[in-house]
This record gives sequence, C-alpha cells and structure tokens, in this order.
Amino acid sequence: MRSIGIDPGLATIGIGVVDAIDVHSYRAVEWLTLETAAGRTLPDRLAEIQKDLGAYLRDMKPDVAVVEKIFFSTNIKTAIDVAQARGVILATIALQNIPVIEITPLQLKSAVTGDGQADKRQMQDMLKMLLKLDQIPRPDDAADALGLAVYGALHASKPTIIA
Repeated sequence: MRSIGIDPGLATIGIGVVDAIDVHSYRAVEWLTLETAAGRTLPDRLAEIQKDLGAYLRDMKPDVAVVEKIFFSTNIKTAIDVAQARGVILATIALQNIPVIEITPLQLKSAVTGDGQADKRQMQDMLKMLLKLDQIPRPDDAADALGLAVYGALHASKPTIIA
C-alpha cells in the first residue's frame, strides 16, 4: 500500500511517499518539495501546484493521501493563501479518486511519536528510526510530509477516513 503525505503551502509544498511493506514495516520511497515562485500571480501559482501535483500523483499512484490541516494564529494573509493552495491540493487529489485523510499537527505528532507536543527534531528522529534512514529527512517541509505519509500507512487500512 502506497501513502503520500502532503504538507500544504503556497511557496513550498512538502511531499513524502511511503510504502507499507507489512503492518510493522514501512519504506520511504522519496521525499521532496514542490515550489512556486514568489513573483508570480496567485492564480498562476495555484495553477502550477495543480499541474505539478497532478503529474506527480499520476506517476506515484498512491492508494491514500494524507493532507495536514492548517493552523495559523497570527498572519491572516498567509493563512488565506495557504488555505487556497490547500484547496487546490485537495481538489487535485479528489480528481484522481484518491482517498484523503486530513489530520492536525497534534494528531500527527501524537501518532508518530506518542507526544502531541513533540518538536520537529523529535519527529525527524522518529521518522529516521521508523523508516530506517541513514539521516534525518530534510528539508523540514518534506520531512513533515514524510510523517504524514507514515500516518497514512499506519491508518489507511482502517475502514473510516478521518475528515
């Protein structure tokens, strides 16, 4: 079973892909970022996200996608831009009939490390151990997405999708 994790953003979208070998064994396929240029208009950036992510999904053929819910407490403009990018991401996934699991950062941290308050380093260390990686995954956006993909591999076999 192949799971893709997506950490939404407008400038940088984290992508992580994990294959579940069995119930207790997972393999990182790859992790990367998709980026859009700051000088482009918002509609152009959103169209680029749709085009690039759509092509990536067709190539990777995931069985499930896990997309992080966004949480912003200070910058409203950034939150609106990221929310629009997240909408494009969800629509792109839906157009390819891929089931989606949406989770909060707290749910992700709790599932991967056992601690909903875990910091980025704790998450990266746990991913390194779970996926038997030589180094902690980088950059941070891709590492976050890899964690989301692990979550999908752990939970996608359950009959209910978390919305």
